[in-house]
Amino acid sequence: MTTPLAAWLPPLPGGVAADKPALIDGGSGHTLSHGTLALRASRVATWLCGLGLVPGDGIAMLLENRAELIELALGAEWAGLYYTPIGTQLTPGEIGYLLRDCGARVFVASQKMLDGPGAGLALPPGLTRVRIDGPPDGPLDDATDNVIDDAIDGWLSYEAALATVPVNALAAAWAQLAQRPLGRDLLYSSGTTGRPKGVKRPLPPRLPAGQVPPEIDSWRQLYGFGADTVYLSPAPLYHAAPLRYTLRVIALGGTAVVMPKFDAEQALALIERHRVSHSQWVPTMFGRMLRLPEHVRTRHDLSSLRVAIHAAAPCPVEVKRAMLDWWGDVVHEYYAGSEGVGITVAGPQEWRARPGTVGRALGCGVHIVGEDGAELPHGEIGAIYFSGMPGASYLNDPDKTRGLYNDRGWATYGDIGHLDADGYLFLSDRRADLILSGGVNVYPKEIEDALAPHPDVDDVGVVGVPDADLGEVPKAVVRLRPGLVADAARAEALLAYLQDRLGRIKMPRSVVFDADLPRMDNGKLLRRVIKERYRDRPAAGFALRSEREG
Repeated sequence: MTTPLAAWLPPLPGGVAADKPALIDGGSGHTLSHGTLALRASRVATWLCGLGLVPGDGIAMLLENRAELIELALGAEWAGLYYTPIGTQLTPGEIGYLLRDCGARVFVASQKMLDGPGAGLALPPGLTRVRIDGPPDGPLDDATDNVIDDAIDGWLSYEAALATVPVNALAAAWAQLAQRPLGRDLLYSSGTTGRPKGVKRPLPPRLPAGQVPPEIDSWRQLYGFGADTVYLSPAPLYHAAPLRYTLRVIALGGTAVVMPKFDAEQALALIERHRVSHSQWVPTMFGRMLRLPEHVRTRHDLSSLRVAIHAAAPCPVEVKRAMLDWWGDVVHEYYAGSEGVGITVAGPQEWRARPGTVGRALGCGVHIVGEDGAELPHGEIGAIYFSGMPGASYLNDPDKTRGLYNDRGWATYGDIGHLDADGYLFLSDRRADLILSGGVNVYPKEIEDALAPHPDVDDVGVVGVPDADLGEVPKAVVRLRPGLVADAARAEALLAYLQDRLGRIKMPRSVVFDADLPRMDNGKLLRRVIKERYRDRPAAGFALRSEREG
């Protein structure tokens, strides 16, 4: 159905045709054009204002990867509101905590999520509840004016809510929206070391038409995003980078292809089918694509790829090298966080020259700080701090906000690493994951990177467990490749593999085989879960032969 664009003022990127694809469902192929997306997002913005939401108020969404999530995010942004997408892997208790903590006034959820992770969810009082029925690839009808508001058990219908905003009212509504600041995301940290923390930044002012915010402009110049971009997003949209990149691509007039969930072979097929130019990944996805049979990996035409970005979790050197050998010098990396207090970037040639680096600082300073607070010289390992970026704060948690900064006003993501003589940063680990063994700092990531290339290993996590003599010792938790037997002989083989790769103090004192190695869907290892699992069972698994005998 043709969108009546002449009846209103569409906020389309300059020069972009209304019928150009803005969003493509990577599973069904269902397409949402720039014109239809702008129309629906404008209705969202006007409807939210009509509920009495004022700039700085917030909404929250519990949605799988679907077009409505992008509509809601854009609409909230245009209405000067904060929007919080909630992880679909969370428990009802965790979802309820986030809803209370973020203070959202409107909660939008799909029926699938309400029947799944949201089953039994206890909602805060006074929350406007909105339900989305149907699959994410269902047909979209621009003329929703005849939809009847079929509120059930206090839940409004999303389509009925949009239908309360007729198209001929949008021009006047936009005159009002233009007086508001722009909204933005209010996202929560991954919670790898504890309860997730909301990162709330001030609302930005509206810029003159056609002017691009500096943070988006630098990103555009760095990676070559533009109106000709076809961007593949294989990750959940409730994470910061997938959501922000998708919205930015659409804002520049490009096309975003969003996968319902990651599948290694389907990702390659989508690159070929849609001639994808840009993409973003996490190392776990790289590993799964590399493990595809050779004939599957080579039958897809990937020549359209100009930029493949990875972040979120450390990438083992061997995995990164294998991806560069396969895809060529299109693989870029950055290190940053939801807090936005600093960023480093590494191009493919820079990484080839310095394997393992996460790059040099971009638009900020980076410092390595020792336990006494003094800045350390090149080559020495310490806490990573950034300077020169806008400040950040954690919602409802002033103590954790203070913990972001040192006495010089530098901010940290809580990681440990070192700089080389040319200012390239190398990560060692997170400060909370550091193992103190016999007074020596042991970095789990180094052990994981040494063990990950073994052909029997599907995934590995290393944690410190209590030891009467050394205080803590490393334990390797390994998920084997399918079909392999978990026994003492295989554990001995893995430990023998490490003998020439690690010093004795870094050697795991035991190996335990566990098919349930907990990772978030952004690839981050939940070491705190592993620690809790084995804290009271430090001897679980298979010990070093020398330890058993001596």
